[in-house]
Amino acid sequence: MDIKSIFLFLSVCGPTWAFTLDFDYGGVPLWINRFLGEPSVLTLKDRMDPGWFRAVNAQSCPLECDCPIQWPTALYCDHRGLKQLPSGLPSRTQYLFLQGNDITFLGTGAFANATNLRWLILDHNQLLSEQLNNVLFSNLTRLVNLFINHNKLTKVPAGLPSGLKQLRLAYNHIEKISAGAFQNLGNLTVLLLQGNRLKIIEESDLKGLGGLNLLDLSHNLLDTFPKHLPPSIQQLYLSNNSLTGLTENSLHGFNGLRYLRLGHNKLRNEGLEPGALNLTSLVELDLSYNQLKEIPTVPTTLQYLYLEVNHIQEFNVSSFCRTVGPTSYSRMKILRLDGNKLEYHKLPPDWVFCLRVLHNIYI
Repeated sequence: MDIKSIFLFLSVCGPTWAFTLDFDYGGVPLWINRFLGEPSVLTLKDRMDPGWFRAVNAQSCPLECDCPIQWPTALYCDHRGLKQLPSGLPSRTQYLFLQGNDITFLGTGAFANATNLRWLILDHNQLLSEQLNNVLFSNLTRLVNLFINHNKLTKVPAGLPSGLKQLRLAYNHIEKISAGAFQNLGNLTVLLLQGNRLKIIEESDLKGLGGLNLLDLSHNLLDTFPKHLPPSIQQLYLSNNSLTGLTENSLHGFNGLRYLRLGHNKLRNEGLEPGALNLTSLVELDLSYNQLKEIPTVPTTLQYLYLEVNHIQEFNVSSFCRTVGPTSYSRMKILRLDGNKLEYHKLPPDWVFCLRVLHNIYI
């Protein structure tokens, strides 16, 4: 996760005030609202003496966990080599950190005494889909963040609560999304599915995600641009797949799409229909590490374009400006063309009139 991604996520998914960044889960930062008493997402293991926690905190706490007095509703049970969920979870628990263990299953009543959970972090375990009961999460009506990155899931967990806002299932073994898996998740804003084995997105796969802002499908096995995506998406990541092109209708209906990442695919100019990328809402477009020989036509409103490491040999001003005049020019700020077959001194002389507000060009 680079600094570019951090700022993009913040600008789309929430205000900057009262938030601080502690860590990065599933490739997208988790923003902490201190005014709500949300705890640090940094592990406490080996940072403080567990005996100190117990000496100053009279509240019950499982032996396998740390219960810091400054965050009385948080349990840190991460990186403990646990094979199963700690017993006796206190009913006060709202933030449960279980990442970095060896948990393979969660029983039906695993969270029966912790129905006030808001965050459940299960990254880097050994969870199997067949070991997750269909009603496991259904009673967690206050749950807003569910992270199960880097496990062994083969399908999206069933019975997810309708209040969920972030679902992170990156780097599992999911090959197909069951029909209706997201049917009741109209409040979901972030869905991470990168690093799975998805080959196609069916019409019903993402049905119900009317409020989705960020969808990450990178590092999958997609060879065509997915259809039937929620039109509310503002950030769409499809890098590291096997996409070869886009049609004129691929981005139709995405009136709020601002950040589109298509790097590390197999895109060719002949696979890009005219106007395929001409979406005026776009702010950033990543086409790096593809097989493009020409600069594709992009909207004049685009501000950041990444085309590094393609096979481009010619700089066409018409790709950025259809006409050039007092009010007709590109709003491009950053243009990357390094790693192509271009030389700065061979650029056409009129490019500066089109790209008149450009901050940086890399060749």
